[in-house]
Amino acid sequence: MDPLSALLSGIRAEGSAVTHAVLTAPWTIRFADDTPLTMITVLRGGGTLLLPDGTERAIGVGDTAVVTGRAPFHLADRPMTGGSPRTAWEITCFTRDGCADAELGGIHWDADAEGATALIVGAYRTTGHRHERLLRALPPVLVISEDAEVCAWLETAAVDAARLSAGSQALMDRLLDWALVCTLRSWFDRAGPEAPNWYRGLADPLLAPALQALHERPAEPWTVAALAARAGVSRALFAKRFTQLMGTPPLAYLTACRMDEAEALLTDTDLSIARIGRSVGYADAFGFSAAFKRHRGLSPSMFRAAAA
Repeated sequence: MDPLSALLSGIRAEGSAVTHAVLTAPWTIRFADDTPLTMITVLRGGGTLLLPDGTERAIGVGDTAVVTGRAPFHLADRPMTGGSPRTAWEITCFTRDGCADAELGGIHWDADAEGATALIVGAYRTTGHRHERLLRALPPVLVISEDAEVCAWLETAAVDAARLSAGSQALMDRLLDWALVCTLRSWFDRAGPEAPNWYRGLADPLLAPALQALHERPAEPWTVAALAARAGVSRALFAKRFTQLMGTPPLAYLTACRMDEAEALLTDTDLSIARIGRSVGYADAFGFSAAFKRHRGLSPSMFRAAAA
């Protein structure tokens, strides 16, 4: 499994009802799901995001915004110019009845008001801690633009879900998962040097085969020579290219990957320390514990206790 797929395995739209909101100005919405990631797609119209730190970001038709962090944020029909947000409605998606608003007011479902703003909102649940490495690579908000055909198709799907027809929940859950992957891939492709090194490496034809093998089987006793053979180049050329692009030598990167995987297993499972050590390439619990403490500053047992 490639790194992005592995990191996304812990974040899902499972069970979240989709808010398909059609709003007529003036309006302000407060998003208060306490989830690590929220995605908003503007199908018609537009608005201004107000983040917890006071940053404002305009989004328009065709834009998909991904907001990270659990703090509440706002979306309004016009810039707030540093003033306090005029909270009219609050939307929370993880309620028994799906996305709910505190006061319906000007928010309509499955409506077609002329000149209104239409949104699809999805809040994402997480399982365990594996997703945290992905979120650390993202800014507080990122925006990717789509064309009109994609927006029209998304709105048709959202309207169908709002009618609560058979299978609509599963359809929109999977649609949101697909949309998140596509949005993040597009952002990483455009991020250049701001993209995480593991993503840049997968785009490099020389490094990609070795990185894929390393991430799929981190417990194998990889050597630089074995990884270079995967890449089809000499050991020296591979080590130089890897270090230049990834910012760290191959075996140091392998150790970091093993520690990331061990961290996820320590927080998300009740496997023994020895078994976790073997699963990430260490022959015994002592060697694994020493390596983990060297890289994380805590022994595996202390790290697990602190994360509980």
